[in-house]
Amino acid sequence: MSERSGHRRPAAFRLDDPRVVVRDADDAATRLARGTIQITPEPDPALLPVPLEETLLPPKRRSWWGTIFWSAVGGLMLLGTGLGVTHLVEDLYARNATLGWFGAVLALAALLALIVIIGREAFGLARLATIEKLHTRASAVIASDDRAEANAIVRELVQLAHQNPHLAKARAMLRSHADDIIDGADMVRLAERELMAPLDEEARRLVSIAAQRVSIVTAISPRALIDVLFVLAAALRLVRQLALLYGGRPGALGMIRLMRHTIAHLAITGGMAASDSLIQQMLGHGVAAKLSQRLGEGILNGLLTARLGLAAIDVTRPLPFNALPRPALSDLAKDLLRKRDGDT
Repeated sequence: MSERSGHRRPAAFRLDDPRVVVRDADDAATRLARGTIQITPEPDPALLPVPLEETLLPPKRRSWWGTIFWSAVGGLMLLGTGLGVTHLVEDLYARNATLGWFGAVLALAALLALIVIIGREAFGLARLATIEKLHTRASAVIASDDRAEANAIVRELVQLAHQNPHLAKARAMLRSHADDIIDGADMVRLAERELMAPLDEEARRLVSIAAQRVSIVTAISPRALIDVLFVLAAALRLVRQLALLYGGRPGALGMIRLMRHTIAHLAITGGMAASDSLIQQMLGHGVAAKLSQRLGEGILNGLLTARLGLAAIDVTRPLPFNALPRPALSDLAKDLLRKRDGDT
């Protein structure tokens, strides 16, 4: 149908008029006689395809055989170490009582230090698990608008942030609104705006500094091995700083868990490959012609570090991004490229 016929003025006609022809829009190839009135029926909504939501597959059950194996191996190693220390102390006693007492004191000191380390690791893992559960519960509350659950989440958030002096005003404000009549989703958004806004700004600054540092070092380092080691150390340090910023206290096992979750999040959200927007940022600043040089390699490494930092923010943040904007890679790329342009 032409553009002119599409704007035809309304006209009155009878349905039993012989000039009225009912046909589908796909039959426009056949020409009609002059004066014929064409009626194109609209599709029945009941016959239209209904978009189906993608059903999430339940997670596979974790096999306990690996846990049993490593637990048994760890127990055997602890028993062997304890038995060896016991034999050592007995041999020292057999040689000299003073040496025996000295060896026993050292063994007790090592045992006490081991208990403290295990306790700190367990505390760090429990705190990370609490943050992950808060994130999941907050997402559910935003969807369900459960006021009682929202108040419980806010109380746990205030308790989690009680050691941060910069959030004292935000904590007092949230406590003052604890008894107000506020919807559950709005309460979570209010907590996000008050508690997470200064932390997000500091997290963005940490990621930007880490990306700039990686960019500069990898651009001037003479060896590829130095690049790899420095990038790895910078990534570990950045993830730990972000976890501490948002209330986590990760130990060695906690850092392994955080890095695993961060890499998994990167794989889900696009991986560490240079995306189209990343390439456009580089093309916009004329860096594409320098990709074969050390400067281009440094900028690319800095952008990948920034991508890792953004994934770590999503993993370590106790609340999902809902009321506040998510930090964008394009903003960090502009800061990085502006810094590099200023250095050059």
